[in-house]
Parts: sequence; structure tokens; C-alpha cells
Amino acid sequence: MDKTDLCFTPATELVGAIRAKQLSSVEITSTVLDRITALEPKLNAFAHLAAEQALDAAAKADTALAKGASLGPLLGVPVTIKDLEPVRGMPFEGGSYLRHGDVAPADNVVVSRLRNAGAIILGKTTTPESGWKGVSQSPLTGVTHNPWKLGLNAGASSSGAGVGAAAGYGPLHQGSDGAGSIRMPAHFCGVFGLKPTYGRVPQSPMAPSDYTVHLGPLTRTVADAALMLKVMAGPHPDDQSSLEAPPADYPGLHASRPRAPRIAFSPDLGHARVDPEVAELVRKAVTAFEADLGCRVEQIETPWGPKGPELARFFWPAHYSRHADRVAEFRDRMDPGFIACIEAGMHITLADYLKMKIVKLAYCAEIHHFFEEWDFLLTPAVSVAAFPAGQLQPDHWPQHPWDWMSWAEFSYPFNMSQNPAASIPCGFTTAGLPVGLQIVGRRCDDLGVLQMSAAFEAVRPWASVRPPIA
Repeated sequence: MDKTDLCFTPATELVGAIRAKQLSSVEITSTVLDRITALEPKLNAFAHLAAEQALDAAAKADTALAKGASLGPLLGVPVTIKDLEPVRGMPFEGGSYLRHGDVAPADNVVVSRLRNAGAIILGKTTTPESGWKGVSQSPLTGVTHNPWKLGLNAGASSSGAGVGAAAGYGPLHQGSDGAGSIRMPAHFCGVFGLKPTYGRVPQSPMAPSDYTVHLGPLTRTVADAALMLKVMAGPHPDDQSSLEAPPADYPGLHASRPRAPRIAFSPDLGHARVDPEVAELVRKAVTAFEADLGCRVEQIETPWGPKGPELARFFWPAHYSRHADRVAEFRDRMDPGFIACIEAGMHITLADYLKMKIVKLAYCAEIHHFFEEWDFLLTPAVSVAAFPAGQLQPDHWPQHPWDWMSWAEFSYPFNMSQNPAASIPCGFTTAGLPVGLQIVGRRCDDLGVLQMSAAFEAVRPWASVRPPIA
């Protein structure tokens, strides 16, 4: 197999090849590391590359296989971890000088589960400062470049993971999503990203963001995301909000559903601005569910949609105001937009917060009542294609000191409501930039979102299309 092809080979195929001893974990890991080393000066997707440790783990995986040891479902397969999650002995800085020099003393739950499944940890992928924005830049690590065009935004706080998935840095990449940070990199980078139901994948430690941060996979195929989710999911005592139910058979993507799905489509959630080219690509993708999959799709109204912006603009700075006591010391080493966001939340009182929490809970209830009538909702994943990574907004978009959410109105509603949602590639702009379709499901129907994504992938395949980065 060509070395470049090996780097883009899905995990579902690598697992079989390793077990059949057609490929070794050392061969796979070293080939992927060579590609990362060659491309990283251009893309900058890694905050920390742990090449020596990865090769050592790969050698141990090959030895375990040779000895006939009990094999995990990801034995020998490379994986990356976002630098908002702790990995034992690796830097844990979150793209910020606020944590510069921190080293994690232990793995968190997700990393431990991936290791126990036999995965090879390649290192830590980049994130904006403390994961605060939807743009792939931080004061500590600089710009993480979109592999479809250098200099452009690769998406939100899981940007390094999205770039890794697109650029052939192995098949499996862990991300997290507090307002779109898995789905936005998937959209901008042309890969698949799944934000599972809140609590499906436990957090350790839990994020202080009012139960909105979801951990999940970024991959080139839906089947790989299902395989990775199966390993990461399940309850854990570190996370009191983790779902009690054990993981479903997510890799069983082609199991039939009990009835024909009821699918709704909203091009704007009743309020969101969308660039015309993005809107047209999404609308064409929606027709595939009817023309190619035989599903009925109805364009509908979402009365709850216009209520989202006020909530998002309140809670986002409110939660990041926890860093207010660090601003005076670190101002000259912090993202100016992050400072503006923090300062916007500094005057919010506890009474303000609790009153708005009541409004938020009513908003979430409206969303869940909506899903009593519909199994899935289709929307654009993001309103715009990739734009320069040195900006919070595209030039043709309303400007604001910190509000990047104006072009990401489709993401955060489902963090607040905790529904599973995926971004799946659905086409390219005339400039050759990827666009994603969002598929949202009922709370806890992660398998359903994966199944609908796999069905769309089958009729509109994209995984063979690679970015032009050499």
C-alpha cells in the first residue's frame, strides 16, 4: 500500500489488517508520524507530538498480538487527543499562557479507555485559547491552518483534530464541543464530526459550562466515528452527568430502524443568516434524502430558533468570566477577543444567571417537544465557508469584539438541549472549500444520527477526496 494511502486508511480497515498481520502497528504509526513531521510546519495541528511514546506503544501492541494476548477493538490504531483533555505526562495547556507549562499527572477517562482499547496516542492537537472561539488560532500555538487552503480558519476549538482527520494524520481524532467545536472543524475541514448526546462520553474533569460540553470523534468515515464512540462511551463515576446506559452497538450502522424516519429541514432556524453558496449546497444535500434514500423531508418552521441568540450571548461570556481574575496579569499574552468575552461576562450577577437559566430550560423543552414530532432535523452546519484565521468573522459578516457566533447559529442550540448532532461533508464551494450538512437527532439517539449519516455517506461519498496539501 502507498504510504499516503495508508495514512488515509480508515480505522475499520486497519484493525482487520493488524489482526491479520498484514500490517504492523509500528509500520502504521511510523508512516503516520512521517506524514505529520512533513506537514506540520505548514498546518500546525499539534500542540505536542509524542512520537517516541507512540512508537513504543505501537511496538508493545505488535508484541501483544504476536503473543496472542486479548486484543482491544482499536489495537495498534493511531489516535490524537485535543489539548483540552489531560494525557499522562504530556503538556496540558489548552492553547493558553494561563496554563503554559502545565503537565497532566494522569489520563482522563476517555484517554484511558482509548489506551485500554489498544489505541496509540500520537499527541495533543491544537485548540484556541481555553477553547473559547470558533477560529483556529491561539496566542500560545499560533494559527492552525485549513488544509484546503493555508491561512484559512480550520474551525472551532477542536481545530487541530479536524485538520488531523482531513490531512491524513491517522484515522481517529478526539474532539469536544461546547457550542459547535466538533461540528465546525468538520464543516471547515471536510470531515465527519459527531457531537453525541450529552453524557454519552464522560468528562474528567467536568467542564464548568452548565452541562453543554460534549466529547466525541472527528474522522473521515462515519464507521470510524461509530467505532471510536463505542470505545469512549459509557458511564463513569468521575462524571455525575454521564448516562447510565451502556454504549449501543454504534458500529452496527446498517441495522434497520423500526419505521421510516420523519425528517425536518430548516435552512435558517427562523433567524440565521447563511451565505448563498453554503445554503445552496445544503439544500442540494437535503434532496438526497428524498431522491436517493426514499425519505420524506419537510421544510418546517422552528419557533424556538430565534430565542437562541440571546441565550448564547448571555451564557458564553458568563461561563468564561471565571477567568476574570487572570486578565490583569496575562492581558498582553491573551487573545484580545477572549478578554472582551471575559469582560462582557464580568457584570452578570447570580440573580441574572438564574433568571436566564429558567429561560434556557424552557427553550430546551421547546426543542425536545419539537423532536416528539420529528426524528431528525437537517440544517447547515455553519453559515459560511472557511475565512482567514486571523479574524473572528469573515469580512462580509457583521463585526464584533468577541461574538463569533453570528456565523455559527446552528450549533449551540443543541449543546444547550444536549441532542446528538453531526456535521457531514455535503459539497464544495466554487473556491474549493468544504461545506457541512448538520444532522440532529432526538436526545439519546446517537445510533440514529450515525445511521442517517452513514446512509447519506453511501449516496454522497466524500472520503476519497483529499485536501491539496502536499
